[in-house]
Amino acid sequence: MERKKIIIGNWKMYKNIEETQFFLNEFNKLLKTKTIKYDYGIAASFTNLPLLKMNKTSALIIAAQNCHYETEGAYTGEISIKMLKDMMVSHVIIGHSERRMYFNEVDETINKKLHSLFNANIIPILCCGETLNQYENKKTNEVIKNQIKLALKNIKAENIAKLVIAYEPIWAIGTGKIATAQQAQTVCKMIREFISELYNKNVAEQVRIQYGGSVKPDNIKLILSEPDIDGALVGGASLVPQSFFDLLI
Repeated sequence: MERKKIIIGNWKMYKNIEETQFFLNEFNKLLKTKTIKYDYGIAASFTNLPLLKMNKTSALIIAAQNCHYETEGAYTGEISIKMLKDMMVSHVIIGHSERRMYFNEVDETINKKLHSLFNANIIPILCCGETLNQYENKKTNEVIKNQIKLALKNIKAENIAKLVIAYEPIWAIGTGKIATAQQAQTVCKMIREFISELYNKNVAEQVRIQYGGSVKPDNIKLILSEPDIDGALVGGASLVPQSFFDLLI
């Protein structure tokens, strides 16, 4: 089956209100010049979500970079899914390597967040990826299968079909290094085959799998030409209006 490509810009901890407003003004001008054939969106910091809501075009996906799995409670500093829904958030990045590395996010917590997001009809963008050491020791498949298996524990097949998975080799995030299109395809194909093992082929064919890791306008077309790569989770190249727009055309 043909899966529509999805490109999400992950702004990480960049852009204040003024910078975000400038980006949206310029980006919205660019959108008037060409028709975009992909699904596309921005995962912004929590403080910028209201601005995205006020300035979004109808097609722009508003994504959050994290959430808490509880509806509400005494969790100082956290953001609930209920709060995100007020901001028209439809997607949330879960399990990003930076969350795992710097904020002690573990597979059990990621699984809880997935359950809560699906219960709220919000689409998770589940990140997975291996370190340079794991890659060099040929443990890529083992590491990623384990991440996915634990994250998807007790998730129903009908929800899995809506899932977006982002394969981001940790050694290629913000380093300038990039997996070749064929290397990325090999891992994304493995992920799809593993989803088929966990569920079934029909479900696996519906899951959209992104690649992330130093994706830029000059390499994205080659990456997206691979049969099992259905989009990209983009960091630095999504921060400039023209650069992000160029990824979409």
